[in-house]
Amino acid sequence: MKLKDTGLTAEELKAKVKKYMIETYERYDFVAETAKEQYMYDANGDAYLDFYAGIAVNSVGNCNPKVVAAIQEQCGEIMQTFNYPYTVPQALLAEKLCKITGMDKVFYQNSGTEANEAMIKMARKYGTETYGPSRYNIVTAKMSFHGRSFGSMSATGQPDNGCQIGFGAMTPGFTYAEYNNLEDFKSKCTEDTIAIMIEPVQGEGGVHPATQEFMKGLREFCDEKNMLLLLDEVQSGCCRTGKFMSYMNYGVKPDIVSVAKALGGGMPIGAILTTDEVGKAFDMGSHGSTFGGHPVCCAAALAAVTEMEDRKLAENAKRLGDYFCEKLEKLPHVKEVRHQGLFVGVEFDGTVSAVDIKHGCFDRKLLVTAIGSSVIRMVPPLIITEADCDKAAEIIRESVEALSK
Repeated sequence: MKLKDTGLTAEELKAKVKKYMIETYERYDFVAETAKEQYMYDANGDAYLDFYAGIAVNSVGNCNPKVVAAIQEQCGEIMQTFNYPYTVPQALLAEKLCKITGMDKVFYQNSGTEANEAMIKMARKYGTETYGPSRYNIVTAKMSFHGRSFGSMSATGQPDNGCQIGFGAMTPGFTYAEYNNLEDFKSKCTEDTIAIMIEPVQGEGGVHPATQEFMKGLREFCDEKNMLLLLDEVQSGCCRTGKFMSYMNYGVKPDIVSVAKALGGGMPIGAILTTDEVGKAFDMGSHGSTFGGHPVCCAAALAAVTEMEDRKLAENAKRLGDYFCEKLEKLPHVKEVRHQGLFVGVEFDGTVSAVDIKHGCFDRKLLVTAIGSSVIRMVPPLIITEADCDKAAEIIRESVEALSK
């Protein structure tokens, strides 16, 4: 639906949002009306280079034609069934995901936080049923972010983060250790610990990839102590980091991994993938989701994953991530550039504010986001080109230089 078709002005539309909606987001001051590939367009037709991609969602491009066609076809056949009958998109997507990832089983959810909730529940149930009623504790990383529902919020290792403040006591059973510090993780585990849960790349924590030593050490330690390794790949999954899943960069395999965001090609879907053994913890009635495995979302996801494979988007993410970061390292006031594929964070030296840089980029028609006062984060569509990277780097340079005057 376009603004001109409503008879409203942009200001009148914003006034309706203010009057009728609960606002918990800092809005960009424009009406997003259409989007195509790596661009988003406002109601005036102005193009914004989209290096945020709906928070790492639109990896195959905004309104990818094959994803759109899959949605339209499925909508004309069957839209929602719940999970009693079999549906074709569910089955075909599950098969494809298991074959790509090397995992055995899939359980569908609607979002990243729900996928992490399912992962936490499965691990805890597996622990108590296999080892006894006290074996349900999980160690997660400081500065992690796993979602905003209660279990995933409690797993988030940021007790001073606004997402935890004001809600009372968190769900018990979580302990936090320093990211990329293997010895600290080992020290926080007890005989009641069933799992270690981390992001292979911390996103909200400032874009910090796990080191090879850390990831390999966690896998070996979990094997030694009969614990599970849980990986939150809600943002890092689906080709963003140069492999289909980030853990493939390390040569390790998790016991459960969560995925969402880019999986649906723009449609809401999440999932966990697990081994046969651990997956048995979920039996009849132990977990469920009315819309989990929605036929339209699964059809969209099947088209999106096929696009990722056919267009070799993991390889493109690796090549362009390296190319883009070489450009970013040469910008003024940059302290450090961190990335894995096209999961990119630029930390500045404190001379300029990341929030101000974000707004400067927006004024110049580039969409990025800020983490705290020092880091800008970019998770662009994986279809971008070198020319797009050049343009984005130049806009960031202009924004920084304007703030430095």
